[in-house]
Amino acid sequence: EASVVESGGGLVQAGGSLRLSCTASGFTFDDYAMAWFRQPPGKEREAVAVLYKGGVTRYADSVKGRFTISRDNAKNTLYLQMDSLKHEDTAMYYCAADDSPSGLWAGRGNYWGQGTQVTVSS
Repeated sequence: EASVVESGGGLVQAGGSLRLSCTASGFTFDDYAMAWFRQPPGKEREAVAVLYKGGVTRYADSVKGRFTISRDNAKNTLYLQMDSLKHEDTAMYYCAADDSPSGLWAGRGNYWGQGTQVTVSS
């Protein structure tokens, strides 16, 4: 069965860095667009970054220049490098996969992970 599993979350001070990982299994990783979403406490889920097939990326304005999405197809793993973290980055971060990129930014994915918590202290 297909699944994606996030890891790498934790507590970090403002200005620090963290790298999240998302390991995929049960589907052809190379054929899927991948994305990171986050949901701050009391707020709706929002797209953070999407990595489309062919290497095209899209980032939320709030993270441009600070976050980098990448993938290692040999390891079936998606990454989110987060630098210069801010308190407002605190959220549950989710990994998503979709074999059709249309709608992924809006949250329409085939597979979703359970999330990993990122907490940034002020």
